[in-house]
Amino acid sequence: MGFLDTKNKRKSAALTSVIMSLLVVAIFFFGLKYLDPPEEYGIAVNFGTSDVGQGNVQPKAPLKSAGEPVEEVEEEVTEEIQEEVQEEIQEVVEKFEETEVEESSTTTEEVLTQESEEAIAIKKAEEERKKQEAEERKKEEERLERERIEAERKEQERLETERIERERQAAIAKKKAEEDAKKAKLDAMIGGINNASGTEEGGEGNDNQAGDKGKITGDPNASGYYGNGGSGGDGDYNLGNRKPLSRPKPDYICSEEGLVVVGIEVDRNGRVIKATPGIKGTTNSAACLLTQAKAAALKTRWNSDSNAPSKQVGTIKYRFSLSQ
Repeated sequence: MGFLDTKNKRKSAALTSVIMSLLVVAIFFFGLKYLDPPEEYGIAVNFGTSDVGQGNVQPKAPLKSAGEPVEEVEEEVTEEIQEEVQEEIQEVVEKFEETEVEESSTTTEEVLTQESEEAIAIKKAEEERKKQEAEERKKEEERLERERIEAERKEQERLETERIERERQAAIAKKKAEEDAKKAKLDAMIGGINNASGTEEGGEGNDNQAGDKGKITGDPNASGYYGNGGSGGDGDYNLGNRKPLSRPKPDYICSEEGLVVVGIEVDRNGRVIKATPGIKGTTNSAACLLTQAKAAALKTRWNSDSNAPSKQVGTIKYRFSLSQ
């Protein structure tokens, strides 16, 4: 209800009810007296003091009661009314106190409920904050671990690169030293280019330095610059009963040596129609040897044989040597 929506209003209403009840009781017992009604005119009524009676003798005064006196009855009635009023007042007060207790209990429960909800909300917020902090710490630890692993990987790559570079430089230095030693030996044999006493001018070679590249014992008409300076690249020819008619030599274009075996296929007219260098028996598969061996094998000519297979298979072996 709107007029009892607060605690103070409810208390005021209860107190007002008690006071009004007390005033009504006080007015009922101690208030103004009624005046005797005016005399009325009409049919006369026999004098008597009760609703019933018997006999022919008219008493002049009220008869004695067969029970308790009238005054005592009135006092008892008055006491009963006062007791009822006191009981009503007590009931009103008890109801008022019960109402206050219920209101106080309700208010306490509401306060406790609010405090409990606030405490739960605070606890949840604290737990959520701790959870987020734990997740952030975990992410930070994972990031640091990834950075550490990446740093270790880069350091290993750097060390490996440095090691490879050192080995490469060492190999270059070694090769240069070997070449310098060979050059010094060759210069010592022919008196040295810088100390040469020849009268010819010009030069020949595939380098960017002045000089006449080749062997002092080599063939001036040969196109190769490597080998033993003699026949160079001699071959062993094998094609059943057929004999090679021409034996072109492979050009020697690099500082490699070893045996290169070339598989060949020859037609009835003696032409090599296919050459496969580096087959079984080859001891050096350097590209500069294989290409020259194949080219020489394809230029080789064999005697014709009408009874031979259309593709007769054979081999040619080329030996490349850097020494005399």
